[in-house]
Amino acid sequence: AELEFFHPAVRNWFRKQFPAPTEPQARAWPAIKQRRHTLIAAPTGSGKTLAAFLSAIDDLVWKAVDGQLVDETQVVYVSPLKALSNDIQINLQEPLRAIQQELQALEIEAPIIRTLVRSGDTPQSERAAMTKKPPHIIVTTPESLYILLTSEGGRRILSTTRTLIVDEIHAMVDDKRGSHLSLSIERLQALVKEPLVRIGLSATQKPIEEVARFLVGTANLDGDGTPRCTIIDTGHTRKLDLAIEIPGSPLEAVMSHEIWEEIYNRVAALIGEHQTTLVFVNTRRMAERVARHLGERLGDENVTAHHGSLAREVRLSAEQRLKSGELSALVATASLELGIDIGAVDLVIQIGSTRAISTLLQRIGRSNHTVSGFPKGRVFPLSRDELVECAALLDSVRRGELDRLEIPEQPFDILAQQIVAAVASEEWTEDALFETIRRAYPFRNLSREDFDAVVRMLSEGFTTRRGRRGAYLHHDAVNHRLRARKGARLAAITSGGAIPD
Repeated sequence: AELEFFHPAVRNWFRKQFPAPTEPQARAWPAIKQRRHTLIAAPTGSGKTLAAFLSAIDDLVWKAVDGQLVDETQVVYVSPLKALSNDIQINLQEPLRAIQQELQALEIEAPIIRTLVRSGDTPQSERAAMTKKPPHIIVTTPESLYILLTSEGGRRILSTTRTLIVDEIHAMVDDKRGSHLSLSIERLQALVKEPLVRIGLSATQKPIEEVARFLVGTANLDGDGTPRCTIIDTGHTRKLDLAIEIPGSPLEAVMSHEIWEEIYNRVAALIGEHQTTLVFVNTRRMAERVARHLGERLGDENVTAHHGSLAREVRLSAEQRLKSGELSALVATASLELGIDIGAVDLVIQIGSTRAISTLLQRIGRSNHTVSGFPKGRVFPLSRDELVECAALLDSVRRGELDRLEIPEQPFDILAQQIVAAVASEEWTEDALFETIRRAYPFRNLSREDFDAVVRMLSEGFTTRRGRRGAYLHHDAVNHRLRARKGARLAAITSGGAIPD
């Protein structure tokens, strides 16, 4: 019954692939189909990406069948990870290809629905091709979305968007990267004129209404702050097999060489007992070190490291080798904790404390990443203090507790960056820009004085020993308008984003 809104070709494909919709899917589809803002909060492995995608795909299929599918972008899908976008290409290309076959089986002629990934990894040639013939679905990162919104070609492509999907929203909402994205979303809304349907996908957060407010922005809040958004929260508790591993020698304040040896031996033994193991560490340096020591014990060809400063080819090859079963273990930093589909992992090992309940759940949830399997994780504290912390983490998980979400309030560095980017793309009146910015939830309390001060700084610049610099805008105080100076767009594009190098 949940599939009744869908085109028969989409329905047939789904029925062949899955026994039945998962709870998040069954509850989300009717809301999305009625073009309501929707936030889906559910554990990893509950099919929430497909919950968002399938109704978007279905809309495009109906259009294609009615002969109304033109070469313009309708869906923008934003995800915080570059690696994730390669993956979505697979999770999206596959259904699209199969649905196309279902259409042929029903003898329906329809144009092909196209998708494209646009991230920092995208080659220049593909970026150029995209401007000539826009894809129907763009898969991108927050940083690349900002660049598209700031370039002429990108704005042309984005101006027809009707649906915005923000995946792994929990990974961004509580830091400046989220503040940055919230302003990009309001700039996108200002560009497209028609109200966008916003769909958010999140791991469970507390309070979930706060994530919904972040997603829909202040223009979609009722007087009492209730977000006009369908919230589908299926809970975050899953059966877990979770335990702490402690070495034979007592843990000290600082780890001795002997204890490290014990830990490496125990981790190597655990890897030996499982088919595929994911080892999470907290820093890139640690990833290299642990991978080296495990390689000595298990053979270098069976273990490799994965972190953000590795080249794209190296990262992809590590993901592929893990997926195909060549590797028995992958040592990773946070670069792998989000929804990359790395195939079947039997065990997740966390070395050191994760500092946060949600991070632990997210990482352990990478194992047995299916709707029915339950995750298995082992945590190795690295000092006496961490032992106490890890015990508290496990206790919280057992009781189903979560960290409380804190959304940063109106960071001015992000604000300045986005003002320059917005004005570099087109002229604005002060009032219109101020109102657009205040629609972004993290900037809802921005005062006019603070806004004016940031605008003044950007138009007057500041004095250095080498003269004045940093003046990016021309401020017409008589007509209250803002225009870009030469070099504003370049400055905005080359210093985009909130990820510190």
